[in-house]
Parts: sequence; structure tokens; C-alpha cells
Amino acid sequence: MAILTKEEAKKYIDKALSYAKADETAVSISGGRTGNIRYARNTVSTSGESNEIQLSVTSVFGKRIGSSSINELDDASLKKAVERSEEIAQLAPENPEYMPMLGPQPEQSAATFSTATDKINPDYRAQLAIDSIEPCNAAGLVAAGYLEDFSGFVARGNSKGQFNYNTSTSVDFSVTVRTEDGTGSGYAIRDFNDVSLLNSKDVTTVAMQKAQASKGAQAIEPGKYTVILEPTAAGDLLRLMFGGLDARSADEGRSYMSKKGGGTRLGEKLFDERVTIISDPANTEIPLAPWDGDGMPLKKTVWVENGVVKNLAYSRYWAEKKGVPPLSRPGGGGFGGGGFGGGGFIFSGGDQSVADMISNTERGVLVTRFWYIRAVDPQTLLFTGLTRDGTFYIEDGKIKFPLKNFRFNESPIIMLNNIEALGKPQRVGGSMIPPMKIRDFTFSSLSDAV
Repeated sequence: MAILTKEEAKKYIDKALSYAKADETAVSISGGRTGNIRYARNTVSTSGESNEIQLSVTSVFGKRIGSSSINELDDASLKKAVERSEEIAQLAPENPEYMPMLGPQPEQSAATFSTATDKINPDYRAQLAIDSIEPCNAAGLVAAGYLEDFSGFVARGNSKGQFNYNTSTSVDFSVTVRTEDGTGSGYAIRDFNDVSLLNSKDVTTVAMQKAQASKGAQAIEPGKYTVILEPTAAGDLLRLMFGGLDARSADEGRSYMSKKGGGTRLGEKLFDERVTIISDPANTEIPLAPWDGDGMPLKKTVWVENGVVKNLAYSRYWAEKKGVPPLSRPGGGGFGGGGFGGGGFIFSGGDQSVADMISNTERGVLVTRFWYIRAVDPQTLLFTGLTRDGTFYIEDGKIKFPLKNFRFNESPIIMLNNIEALGKPQRVGGSMIPPMKIRDFTFSSLSDAV
């Protein structure tokens, strides 16, 4: 299905609202095309494309809320969806935290749509796969990869006159390359709004180099090591930390931002002074939809500055309870976002490359990425997990040999107080994350997995 224009989307929303009898009604409509191609053992195994559209109605009587969704947009279906939503609302218990819907909000534009990505077709996907598979075939390596692209829209309107509309595109590509004997493994991943920035051959080359270099991995004793975390590895841990920049969980004593005895750690210096974290929906490298799930505009926000926590996210309910202005978060709920712990954050960095960091490391460990990460203690943000797809020992400024993988036990809070160097940020999972050189990173045991 083609992306609905702003005018077309508003027509359907207005039609649905015309049937509404509830105290408040909100209607959202979203849809688009999702395409993919998957390959394994150097052979394409699946590919596909789907076109979907969904309209959702939320009806409110007092503080009783009901919702329904449909994928047909004829008048009869719209009317039935509204009636079903109202029926559910009248049967629902009251939500004591319900906040009235917002009226019209300032319009903002977003650079989230790429024409190049919108034009992707099956031939284009096949070529991206070929560009990844052929070099691996030539080198006697085995590749498995996945590409997914999306092009779509989202619109929302309500009975108080609010209306928002945005189009967006995305492309995600990952590849794992292994040696034929299965003893060496490499990995690389990239995500963009604009597919013209993606070169699958170059991404695959990185994974190939890691696979070839990781053969014959050796074991060293677990312990505390200086580590160089590539952006993917750093992002694996940092996105778990980003979700804690939330006022309610801190006030309720449920996060690392909670202060002993009550209150939050807002205004405290929790990290190395080189740590600055912001979000900016207008950033051209990680553009975001310009409003949150309530339709409230997102704005550029400094979350951490020179190690000091400057802001916490406040939902409208929690802001009213605490007597402060609400503050939206990147992807913070509703349509058009990927969750607070996902993308949208910009972590300050430096000008060093990973090679620079390696060259001035006497002894350390280079980590490509982490996986199987699980929470151990939410109060200290302690996590455990495993290294994977390329772990290497550094000695006297050079990579000496590949390492068997480790289990780690580490907190991003502690990690960001042990910074030795930061590199140039790179887009990872919708955020900008730099490579990091960290001292005293805790590896607790060995893993035989490749």
C-alpha cells in the first residue's frame, strides 16, 4: 500500500472522529511497506515484502479507557471500530493515572524520510545480499545476514483538535561471517534512515576480517582488564542505562537514579566529566519523529552534561504529581518511536579511532559486541552477559591473538567512571555511540562458545 498523504490520513481520522460519542477520542493510523532478505551459508534463504495499514481508536469516558484496531478503512469499518472502542471503555475499570488528551500542538518537521530507501525493491535487496555473499565465497568464508527496510507513515488526531503526521524510512543490515571450520567468527551491523549510506560489501569486509583473525582463540584468566569497546559493544550496554533516565522509577526507588533515603540523583555528578548525553529530534544522523505518544513535541534535551545528570524524563501524570513540566523522551511510548531504552541518544565522544586506542594500550582486550545480556541488580545497574564474534588480546599497542569469549559482570555506571578514552561516535541502534577505552572492566569467567 502506498503511504497515505497527510490529507488522506486526516480524512480517515476525521471520519472516525465523526462517529465518536465518548468524552474524548483519539484515532491513530499507520502503515507502510516492510521488505527483507535473509541469507545463510552464502545462499539466500528467504525474502519478502509486506504492506500493512492499521487504524486504532481510543475512547475515554471519564477515566475509563477502551481501544480497538482495524485494517480496513471503509466507513462501516471505521464506525464499527469506534463503537467497539466505546463499548470496551464503558466496561473498563477507571485508570487513576489517566491524563486528558492534549489539544493542538505546534507543528514540527522531521528529516526521517529518505526517497532512496522508499524506492528499495527486490532487485535492490538481492544486490545488497550478493555484494555481501560474493566476497565471502571468494575467501572461503561462510556468511549469514539479514536486511530489513521500512517505508511508512504515522498520523494521529483527537477530539480536541490535535493532529500530527510524519513519514519515515529505515534500513537495518547485519552480517555474521564464520570460517569454514566454524572456529572463527566476525560480526558487523549498520542502521540508517537513508539506504544510500549503506555499503553491504564494506560492512561484510569488517566481519570477514574479524572471522579470519579470530581463528585459534586462546584462553586467558578472567579478571579486570582494560577493554576497548567498539561502538556496537558500547551501545549494547549504554542503551540499558538510557532507560533509567526516568523520574518516576527514580522517585519510587526502582532505579540507579534513586537516592538512598528517597529522592533522585538529579544534579549529581555520576559519571566521568567527559560524559555528555543529549537527544535532538532534528539531528541529521539519527532523526526522530518530532512528537511523543501523547502528541507532545520533542525538543533538544541535555540528559547528562560533563558527568552531571541534568534532566530526567517526566510523563504528564508524574510531572503533574510532582509539580514540574513534563519532559518527553526519545521514542517514549506510542507510535513513531522505539522505546526509551532504544535509539535517539547522542553520546559525546572524542577524535580517536579504535586503531588509535589499540596503539596506546599496553595490555587489554578488544570487544566487538556483547550478547545474552541480563540484569543482575537494577539499583546499581549491574549486568551480566557474554562477548561474541571477535574478542582479541592487545599487548604493546598491537593485537596479539584472538581470545576465547568471556562472561562479564559490569555496570555501565561504573564503566563510565573508568573511561580512559573516547572515539568518534557512530550510529548504533538509532543512537550515536563512540568507541570506548575502559579500565578495570570485569570478566568473570570463560565461555567456550565462538
